Amino acid sequence: MGAARWGVLAACLAAAVAVLALVAGATGEQQRPAPALPAASGPAGVRPLDGPWIVRGDHAWRGVALGWRKGHFAGRTVRVPFSPNARHVRGVAGERSFAGSVAWYRTTVTLPRAGVYALRFESVNHRAAVWVDGRLVTRHTGTYLPFEAHARLAAGAHELVVRADWRDPAAMKADAWHRTWFNFGGVNGPVSIRALGPSELASPSIVTRLRGNDAVVDVAVGVTNRAGARTIAVRGKLAGATLRFAPVSLGRGASATVRARVRIARPDLWEPGHPTLEQLRLEVPGEAVFTASVGLRELRWAGGRLQLNGEPLKLQGASLQEDAPGRGDALTPADADAIVARLKAIGANATRTQHPLSDALLDRLDAAGILVWQGVGPVDAPGAWTSRTPVQQRRAIRRVRLNVLQARLHPSVVAWNLANEVAGNGHYGGQPEYVDAAARLVHRLDPGRPTAVDVWGTHMPDRAGFMYRHIDAVGATNYEGWYEDTLAPAATVQAGIDAWLARLRATFPGKVLVVSEFGAEANRLNAPGAPGSESFQANLLTRHIRAYEAASWLDGELVWNLQDFALAPSFAGGSIRRQVPNINLVRGINQKGLFTYGGEPKPAVAAVRRAFGG
Repeated sequence: MGAARWGVLAACLAAAVAVLALVAGATGEQQRPAPALPAASGPAGVRPLDGPWIVRGDHAWRGVALGWRKGHFAGRTVRVPFSPNARHVRGVAGERSFAGSVAWYRTTVTLPRAGVYALRFESVNHRAAVWVDGRLVTRHTGTYLPFEAHARLAAGAHELVVRADWRDPAAMKADAWHRTWFNFGGVNGPVSIRALGPSELASPSIVTRLRGNDAVVDVAVGVTNRAGARTIAVRGKLAGATLRFAPVSLGRGASATVRARVRIARPDLWEPGHPTLEQLRLEVPGEAVFTASVGLRELRWAGGRLQLNGEPLKLQGASLQEDAPGRGDALTPADADAIVARLKAIGANATRTQHPLSDALLDRLDAAGILVWQGVGPVDAPGAWTSRTPVQQRRAIRRVRLNVLQARLHPSVVAWNLANEVAGNGHYGGQPEYVDAAARLVHRLDPGRPTAVDVWGTHMPDRAGFMYRHIDAVGATNYEGWYEDTLAPAATVQAGIDAWLARLRATFPGKVLVVSEFGAEANRLNAPGAPGSESFQANLLTRHIRAYEAASWLDGELVWNLQDFALAPSFAGGSIRRQVPNINLVRGINQKGLFTYGGEPKPAVAAVRRAFGG
């Protein structure tokens, strides 16, 4: 959490209202104004470094020899986040863009006083090197993973330089860094700086349990001592109630987690349709402050039934990829507002992501009351597993830890999904062991949410094995009527959906069950009613949702996908071409979205909203 939230504070509510009006006009329905964003969250004293920055490409890898680490290069003026290769995603130019490159970024940071500072990066794809005044301060590998560099700096101006290297997505995938859409490179997350004091507070969490009309809330926060050995006392407030933490004795550089419990009478609970946010303030007086906007809500999942605040919860919505044309995953505030507006347009109370979302977008989902089936850790193609070496497996667990610590304060996160479309009881080479270890870790880090995996729907196990023993929830993909029985009569498709649901329920008794992917590609290049047409998509989605809504034991359904998105320029639709050889699809774009890549609603938007009961 922390600095990423500061990068969105300049978002204009009027822009969000304009996006909502656009969607409302396209769907013919009235939309509520976008909710106000939460107050600033994170450590006190965070300063966004959003720009201006100078960025220059370095495909030939000349920057090192030319001394660019000292900032001696010209280029284009931008604001970060910024992806240099997001402009071209199709055709020959798209192929070069997808293959990756190197870019250098520089900006000048002026500090009012000398001290030790933390430079924080929320995400850089893929390999990052960071210099201050020509001195290397850190290296990092992996996108959607926050990292920091600590440096002692004098008062005055300093040159900050970042090199981002996102070459060779095939090698990234082989090294367990697979991503499920285009290879957008660069500094694709916010950057910030803050002065470090004698102590630091980080990664707080809250777990709410309802007791009659009251809420019992457990609050935890990490505290680090940067001074000499001493006793540190953390104080706090939550929704106006005082938090009492026991003092902790720490040596220089040592860290510990402190905990407090408070009972709040008649809390105003967070939930879809009523996303109340309360203020959390934690401090070491005179040294460190951490503030956040949080939601008090209780999740339970006993007996395979998901409950929110004591009431049954059924997830309805669509998955998303962070991809805006021309900007890729380096979203602007308006891009994030548009995503929320599109979810609202289909009547969603939930979404799903295969990769960790930015704090900027999670802030908006918190405020909008939209739950997130959140993917964490490594992502693999269906049935695959690439974290096979001991180093990769340790890294996989570390990624889970960092992703959970980063997002666990967001009330919108409803489940931690540990793997994408696993086959059977897991892939050889350590996937079952990874899932089991990660699930146990997440239960310790965040006992207030269920752990989950997504299962490849055509490769469910005959009997759930060891991998699922600490998993609370299972999502499963079902492409009946698209990749299977594409040209079959409606009755055959319906029978296939019903049989698949029966098998899902029988295979995972006692688990929360969600259909986490279903859908069909759609554009206007195919004849109405034919596979690949917009009417075919709308009709198939309606059939699926009606079947899932009729299954009272099912805990939700999430369409794939909210909006069309770019992926490898060579993508031509996959196995659907074996079923429908003459189908017309746009190469390099996944067109299963309810909205086009440009954001225009397809007929499926209204169809899905009706099927959800909106």
